[in-house]
Amino acid sequence: MRIGVLTGGGDCPGLNAVIRAVVRKGISTYGHEFVGFRDGWRGPLEGNTRELGIAQVRGILPRGGTILGSSRTNPFKIDGGVEKIKSNLAELGIDALVAIGGEDTLGVAAKLTDLGVNVVGVPKTIDNDLGATDYTFGFDTAVNIAMEAIDRLHTTAESHHRTLVVEVMGRHAGWIALHAGLAGGANVILLPERQFDVEQVAGYVEKRFQTQYSPIVVVAEGAQPLDGQMVTHNQELDAFGHVRLGGIGQWLAEQLEAKTGKEARTVVLGHIQRGGTPTAFDRVLATRFGLGAIDAVHEGDFGKMVALQSTDIVRVPLADATRELKTVPVERYTEAEVFFGS
Repeated sequence: MRIGVLTGGGDCPGLNAVIRAVVRKGISTYGHEFVGFRDGWRGPLEGNTRELGIAQVRGILPRGGTILGSSRTNPFKIDGGVEKIKSNLAELGIDALVAIGGEDTLGVAAKLTDLGVNVVGVPKTIDNDLGATDYTFGFDTAVNIAMEAIDRLHTTAESHHRTLVVEVMGRHAGWIALHAGLAGGANVILLPERQFDVEQVAGYVEKRFQTQYSPIVVVAEGAQPLDGQMVTHNQELDAFGHVRLGGIGQWLAEQLEAKTGKEARTVVLGHIQRGGTPTAFDRVLATRFGLGAIDAVHEGDFGKMVALQSTDIVRVPLADATRELKTVPVERYTEAEVFFGS
């Protein structure tokens, strides 16, 4: 078989590990041939490819980002986009695609499957918000990066007796904020799943100062105050209809400073969370996903996504993975509230 591989959406630690596993097993075990599509769905849309063999995947296991490049291209928003993809795949002799991405990339994959394109998906997102899989690769790396930042911020906060508000990624799901906040000993954690009362947050901050320690507040970029709206840079939308988030951390710091009389500063981790070398957990998970994906392709089990359930790699319908986001349940947030203000 001649198989195309693409990576779509935001870059993510572990993407190269998936590519490496797919290609290494696909060639050495099954004798398949591979073509790399550049820059997500833009690659098959424009017929933009690169060579992808064993030589091209050597040494990429620890590398962050993706050697194939990425984009947020949505072929269903482009006139004739789907027909162009099908035409280019036929012209290039592509028998199947391995699409590595999050809800948007795999949403396109699910639609293309319904239109007769042979696709197998691999779940990628640092937000860990894809359904049907317990974890997505990239999440563990993002949490560890955020945790290390919080560890460092504790000492500078205490040296200057100030509040530090740490804004992390998380549009609709607060998994990064929850895990990084718990692991880093944050005193308040604010998630998109639950609107927050800024007066209550100020109370937690004042209570923390009474212990002679300085507070760390971790807030997901999509968190919202009561009776408020998401804080955004502007109202421009990307190809999948998402508005660009950011600014809640600065807004919150200003509110806390005014309400407590204590200096408050903001640290926005932003793209630092998704860059650099993946953790051991993400390297192993991404590798297992890649091995599972090429097995599915070889067996002709298309329209599926590989997933982690317990410790097993399983296959689930692409439609199940993209039907609804996996958000933080109330009971997990309740666990974290025990530490607020202390």
